[in-house]
Parts: sequence; structure tokens; C-alpha cells
Amino acid sequence: MVAVSTREKLKPMVNSGNNAIRIRVRGLGKRYGALEVFRGIDLEAGDHEIVAIVGPSGCGKTTLLRCIDGLLAVDSGEVVVDSERVTSPIAGVAMVFQHFGLFPWKTVYDNVAYGLRMAGISRAEITRRVPHFINLVGLKGFEKAFPYQMSGGMQQRCGLARALAIEPRVLLMDEPFAAVDAQTREILQFELLRIWEQRPTTMLFVTHSIEEAVLMGDRVVVLKGRPSNIHETIAIDLPRPRTRDTLREPRFGELRERVWGTLMSEARQAEFQLGA
Repeated sequence: MVAVSTREKLKPMVNSGNNAIRIRVRGLGKRYGALEVFRGIDLEAGDHEIVAIVGPSGCGKTTLLRCIDGLLAVDSGEVVVDSERVTSPIAGVAMVFQHFGLFPWKTVYDNVAYGLRMAGISRAEITRRVPHFINLVGLKGFEKAFPYQMSGGMQQRCGLARALAIEPRVLLMDEPFAAVDAQTREILQFELLRIWEQRPTTMLFVTHSIEEAVLMGDRVVVLKGRPSNIHETIAIDLPRPRTRDTLREPRFGELRERVWGTLMSEARQAEFQLGA
């Protein structure tokens, strides 16, 4: 589901052409009763930057993303998008979930239009935007299809189109390709990179896949510990646009091994610990 505010009209994304900071996270902490999930998270994401977030299971990656989106209240610290402090979902921020989040009773067209209608966008503007984004994600011709009629990959394309249709300043992605098979996942990775090249936006990308994090990100943020914190931030100095050839570059392999080496010992320990 796309989390958007209905309190104000959505505004088109503006390409500022600079390295302005879109997201600022300062001293963020979250707990569930006696369980402290993460503590003291400091994170920034620049205009049109993709920041991938990785960490062992149970370290709070999804919880962190939901706090940044305003879906969960934090216990300490703050999140600021541009100059707006986030305490609930705000306009111009969209989230794509791993399990598609589509309304089963709505067609592709109506699912993509949902966030726009909730934000009070005019019918004429919805009519203009929705077909464009359906075409952008490769679903032209499936406007009248229902989710049950589509493959997992097609459903995730629909969810992505719904998020993109609000022309967000910030796109939050929580394991967006985890629910599809390996072949479809690779196809969708490069489709997302293609779309991002056409319509760049600030993106936080949570994933369990180290290879995916290195392929997508300008930086990879590694969470570790209980409660977790940012253990290391690794700059990904691979040129864009990134293609399947990127996967064969020696530098890609070096960066993948560096991220894996940072995570490996704690990932093994996490398999034998209880946590949320």
C-alpha cells in the first residue's frame, strides 16, 4: 500500500540538480516494551540518491523504514524530510511493500489511481498520470486486470506504478522483490533501475540481498547489533547506468565481498537468537 497524506495536494517531483539532503534521521530509537530494536540511528539521504539498507534478520530494517515513513511512532530522535518533521505519513513520500499491498477488488488502473484519489487530485490529472505510469512499468494492456489474474511480478509492477504515480520526493522500498522468484527478481531489479534513470528520486531500499544492495545503491548502510545501530556505510562507486554487465565487473565483486564480510559473523549469530 502507498502511504500518502490526504491533508494537502501532492506536488510533482522537482529535479533540483544538486546534492541537497532529502532525508535526515537523527538519534532514532525504537522499542517494543522491553525489546529495544535500534538505538541512535543517524542517517542522511541526498536528492536523487539510492541508499540501500542491509543487516541480519531481526535487526529492525523494516521497522526503521516504517518509522521513517511515519507509520510507526519513534521513542527517541527525529525524522525530517526536506524541512518537515515526520510524525505521520506525509505528502510526497511513498512506500512499496514486499507483499504488493494491492486491493484485490480493484483493477490495475484503480489500484494505481488510489493514492491520487486519496490526495484529492483532479479526475483530469488522474486520467493523464495513470496510463503513463502503467506504461512506464510495462503493464500497458492490463489496465482492467485484477490482481488474482496477474503473476507476482506483474502485481509488484502495479504496486510500483501506484507509488510512482504520486511523483514522490522520497520512495521507500521494503524488500520489494522478496516475494517473487529469482528470475523475476532480476528482471524487476533492472526495470527499477531503468525507471529510476528516467525519473530519479531519493530512495531508501531495504533488502536481505547483498548483491541487490550493491547493484541498486549509491551507498550501502549496514545495521548490526542488538539493539542495532549503523555499523558501517559503504560507498558504491560503480558507474551508472547499471546493467547486467555491472554484475560481471571486478569492482562489483569486491564491493559485494566487503559488505558480506561486514555482515557475515553477526548474520550467523542471528540465526540462533530470538528477536522481533
